[in-house]
Amino acid sequence: MTVQKTGIVAKTAFYMLAGFFIVLFGFPFILTILMSLKSMPEYMTGNYWGFPKKIYFGNFQRVLFSSFNIYFLNSLFVAGIAVVLTTLIASLASYAFAKMPFRLSPFVFMLFIVGMLIPVHTTLIPVYQLTKALHLTDRLAGLITPYISIGLPVAIYIMTTFFKEVPNSIQESAFIDGASPIRIYWSIMLPISIPAVSTVTILNFLTYWNEYIYALTLINTGIRRTLPLGIRDFSSIETVNIPSIFTAVLVGSLPVIIFYIFAQEKVINGLSAGAVKG
Repeated sequence: MTVQKTGIVAKTAFYMLAGFFIVLFGFPFILTILMSLKSMPEYMTGNYWGFPKKIYFGNFQRVLFSSFNIYFLNSLFVAGIAVVLTTLIASLASYAFAKMPFRLSPFVFMLFIVGMLIPVHTTLIPVYQLTKALHLTDRLAGLITPYISIGLPVAIYIMTTFFKEVPNSIQESAFIDGASPIRIYWSIMLPISIPAVSTVTILNFLTYWNEYIYALTLINTGIRRTLPLGIRDFSSIETVNIPSIFTAVLVGSLPVIIFYIFAQEKVINGLSAGAVKG
């Protein structure tokens, strides 16, 4: 009976804690949705926290039919290409570290891991100088290379850990059948590593989508600005139109939220890969 009561108390405590975190992290998002559906006059009457008395879609029209679309597409272009290249480079390097070790592989792998310890924005000045020397400042392509360097250390760490858990017998069987290392990587290892790829993709897409400092430093022309800079410009134009600003934030966060909803299972599998052996 005591064990049963202890189990009930533990379960109750768990659900209370889960409910607390749902409210803590869910309330800002719910508030953003509610604010985006209110008109400016209704907001000025003092209805800050409640449901809108009348649903108003004018804020979405104001956001979607402005230069905000350009910022959105710029971020989609930069983040999309950077994620693909980061994942491709990290998977190739991780395959070499895990299944094709060479004399310096521990040292090279450690260099990537050390990269996780370096604050990203301490490299801002040399990155700017290098980008300027390559004539890539104020170009979207100039953001892609720094973004890849930001995402590689974590991506290589996750994917190398995953590849090490893949039995060597799979690779050996493919070698016996005459498959080349590239063929094994593309046809066997990469499909197997989908959970790890999903994890790396989500983490890096979120990082690239929200990155602000590099974009602010390397991009000057308004038409080439990414979404975080666009939200800043949009908020400075709207100033007191708080519902429109909340709408811009909501529209800017939707791609990451939708992407994560569809990939969350694979992300969880990728993060837990290697936790259980046997």
